[in-house]
Amino acid sequence: MIDNVLIEFMREQLAITNVDFVRHKYSQIDWSLRMFGLVGPRGVGKTTLIKQHIIFEKDNQKALYISADYSYFAQHTLAEVASSWIKEGGTHLYIDEIHKYENWSTELKNIYDGHPTLYVVFTGSSVLNLLKGQADLSRRAVMYTMQGLSFREYLGMYHGIKMPIYTLEEVVDNKVDDSILPHPLPLFRQYLQDGYYPFRMEGAYKSRLDQIITQTLETDIPQYARLSVSTGRKLRRLMGIVAQSAPFKPDYSSIANAIGVSRNVLPDYFLYMERAGMIGQLRDETGGLRSLGKVEKIYLDNTNIMYVLGADSANMGNIRETFFYNQTRVVTDVISSKMSDFVIGDHTFEVGGKKKGTKQIEDTPNGHVVKDDIEYGYGIVIPLWTFGLLY
Repeated sequence: MIDNVLIEFMREQLAITNVDFVRHKYSQIDWSLRMFGLVGPRGVGKTTLIKQHIIFEKDNQKALYISADYSYFAQHTLAEVASSWIKEGGTHLYIDEIHKYENWSTELKNIYDGHPTLYVVFTGSSVLNLLKGQADLSRRAVMYTMQGLSFREYLGMYHGIKMPIYTLEEVVDNKVDDSILPHPLPLFRQYLQDGYYPFRMEGAYKSRLDQIITQTLETDIPQYARLSVSTGRKLRRLMGIVAQSAPFKPDYSSIANAIGVSRNVLPDYFLYMERAGMIGQLRDETGGLRSLGKVEKIYLDNTNIMYVLGADSANMGNIRETFFYNQTRVVTDVISSKMSDFVIGDHTFEVGGKKKGTKQIEDTPNGHVVKDDIEYGYGIVIPLWTFGLLY
């Protein structure tokens, strides 16, 4: 028999779940899969997404929502709960914060193999620990990755402005309907500072984000990579250097001297931070997270982190490029350009302010100038804010 404390926990959690706004990621998930995971950085809204699904499907399934870090699991196992839920006619099991449960991947594998009629969805705030255990589930569970709000989602969630999703080609061709949002720049500037994470509505935004950064760098990464907490603090200093650069081009010797570590460990540190959703590494034409391609530039993951770490000293050019890279990489592969800033497919992009000229890319086939501080595009000039409408 399922413990009533779990039922009460689920009811309380669902009662406080807002369903007024649903992330675009919801429509990209195949909810009919027998097992899948939803992973991503802390604070991007994974928990809310699965609780919304439970609410939407309350008439079509008998679901149980649990959190693996709940005190109940100090004396009980996930396997016990799954078995009890099946006996009571349960069809779906939603497990939040799975990475905080010891031997999570092995237990999920056993649940999958032992209960073929049970559908299991799990989430984890730490990409690091999830990826470490993913091998055991590679043949059983599809993994979806989620990131923070696009500018389009921010407009819908906080301002009730419903902009459609545009393809990259539509944005490049300046086909965005500006009648829905005739003056986007004030809202766009606000988004760059505090619009990326859904917990903005809860208040104390910068303090909450600062806490997420600290937990990721001083708890998640050290735990994954078996590093000391003091090394985690050095990672924070490293992120501060990236935040204030224009943009940051890795010089491992200088960085090592600045934060007091060996030059040889820096590539691993950067990779850990990338997997944790703290930074993004722009590589050359070989591309790919696991490739041996040279890292040309390093950005903080999103502009909100830049404003928390860099404050007023954050470089505007770096902010613009960070936004462009953060939003476009969700829908396509983005690599560095030898002639300009970014290459996507056969398009080359130079990112700058409204006074940015076209000379640098005038001889480049399919070259485009992406300008900040402009409302409308023309010819090869594209407004920066429109790249926030891709998802």
